[in-house]
Amino acid sequence: MSTMNISLPDTLKNFVDEQVSQRGYGTSSEYVRELIRNDQDRQRLRGLLLAGAESTPGAPADALYFDALRDQVRQSASPRAKA
Repeated sequence: MSTMNISLPDTLKNFVDEQVSQRGYGTSSEYVRELIRNDQDRQRLRGLLLAGAESTPGAPADALYFDALRDQVRQSASPRAKA
């Protein structure tokens, strides 16, 4: 694992220390790692949403679509489908 040192103003350092104490982190490094992981997840989700928005429209997800989906689930869960 690599080490990174950061400088924070006292107000931010106090905030981090409070978060560590109140939210049950063992160290400030654990807190910062979680913040970074959450940011990675947010960026990944944003990328997926943008890719979806740029993609060509598919079939509409209307009542007929969901009825067919329910039928597929029922068929795969029926005892005959498992035999």
